Amino acid sequence: MAAEYSKYSPYYTTKTYSSFLDVLDLRSIPKSKNDTLFRINSIYEYRPDLLAHDLYGKSSLWWVFAARNSNIIQDPIFDFRVGKLIYIPNGQNLLTSLGV
Repeated sequence: MAAEYSKYSPYYTTKTYSSFLDVLDLRSIPKSKNDTLFRINSIYEYRPDLLAHDLYGKSSLWWVFAARNSNIIQDPIFDFRVGKLIYIPNGQNLLTSLGV
């Protein structure tokens, strides 16, 4: 039986075989004119989950920052450093692109 993942999960579109995940198929987060340029501060260093919780109320959306800023963030944890400028997806646009 294939596992089902929440629409908020980074694994939502990743194929499963029996109970095994295939290689991660990370959804893209489209650019929007409503995105905000944000400088990561010491509160959020190495903690995209905290920023996702504070912005969207769901720490499980930590992966959207790496997906939206794929040219800047390759490692979603260790590239999340103080001073780095990233784009923050607008909450409503994000929910729409996730199909929620």
